[in-house]
Amino acid sequence: MLTGSLGNLPSATLGAREDGPRRFGLYEPISGSAPDIAGQGIANPIAAILSAALLCRYSLGDEATAARIEGAVERAVRRGARTRDLARGGDSYLSTIEFTESVLADVLTAR
Repeated sequence: MLTGSLGNLPSATLGAREDGPRRFGLYEPISGSAPDIAGQGIANPIAAILSAALLCRYSLGDEATAARIEGAVERAVRRGARTRDLARGGDSYLSTIEFTESVLADVLTAR
């Protein structure tokens, strides 16, 4: 798997263009809701976060916000932020909430 984890893949099901560049869409992580690990704080939130970027781009027509979200995820990973599924061997990892907060802090400060 080139992405490193199924938890890294966003998805969008898009309708026809009806309002200029905007489209109706359904946005979700390709992996679904991961009910088998619900409430454990170990789910990888990257796909859900990147699905929000797709929503901004395709349904809201907001390329700038989409790019900010995508950039924040990339910077978090480059800084070494990892969820359990991405950590190697004995490397430390962040909980779902910690990773999300790391990305969110970056989105809010990157203007």
